[in-house]
Amino acid sequence: PAWLRRLCGHLLSERLLRPGGVQAVVRGVLEGTDGEVSAAVVGGAGAEAAALDWRKCDAVGKILAACPQQCLSLEDYYRQVCPQILDLLHIQDKVAARQFQRVATTTLLSMAREQPQLAERHLLQPLLAPLRRCSEA
Repeated sequence: PAWLRRLCGHLLSERLLRPGGVQAVVRGVLEGTDGEVSAAVVGGAGAEAAALDWRKCDAVGKILAACPQQCLSLEDYYRQVCPQILDLLHIQDKVAARQFQRVATTTLLSMAREQPQLAERHLLQPLLAPLRRCSEA
């Protein structure tokens, strides 16, 4: 029902805009994927499990790229969420890092397609800043 979609959207938006909210949402959605993938690989369905894992990460990335209706502005959403998306690239756990990097990559690409100027300002410039500093030195 429409009321449930609105309520879920509102709750998701609230969580994403909190500090650490993006990582919490991604962890929640992907929870259990590691075990499912491992079991599928052992069972001989490794390619299918990997494809399912990629589709799941891709879907989460697309959700993150969409600005919620409750947000005051697209600029505010990008300002609050993009640093959290970049943090997904620095996860230390090797198994989780692969999934988080997939989500971050999909999100970055979706945001760059949908809002190139905002993505450049809030994602690409911070991502490339260390490289720029090294090349200037």
